[in-house]
Amino acid sequence: MRTLKWLGPLALGTPLALAGWLWLSLLSPWTYDRPDHLAAIQQGPHRVFVYGTLTHAPVRWLVYGRVGDPEPALLQGYRRDALDLQEAPQGRVEGLVLKVDAGELARLDRYERLGIRYDRVRVRLADGQRVWAYRRRD
Repeated sequence: MRTLKWLGPLALGTPLALAGWLWLSLLSPWTYDRPDHLAAIQQGPHRVFVYGTLTHAPVRWLVYGRVGDPEPALLQGYRRDALDLQEAPQGRVEGLVLKVDAGELARLDRYERLGIRYDRVRVRLADGQRVWAYRRRD
């Protein structure tokens, strides 16, 4: 019986703690300030190649508010190295291309901690499209 007394709070507290952490790290205005040296985001549509957590629809919904209609994509000349892309002449990374507007791109930048953890760079996909991709900062 004693075991059951602490299972209730644990069962309730764990999801609440997870939700709080997700909000704080993904959506909170207090955990990321866009570095001043970064260029302003241009208006209009943007295409972003994703290869990690953002390939999962629930994560995209949490990060920028919708699942979107991603397209499968292939990035050649790179290999995936944990949370990063490394140049590799014979490499290839499968992922998705997201079509986002300027506001959604800003939310993706917040999620990736642009200018702190990642840089957003232009890459060319196997089909010739030039898109944004996030690469770990050195």
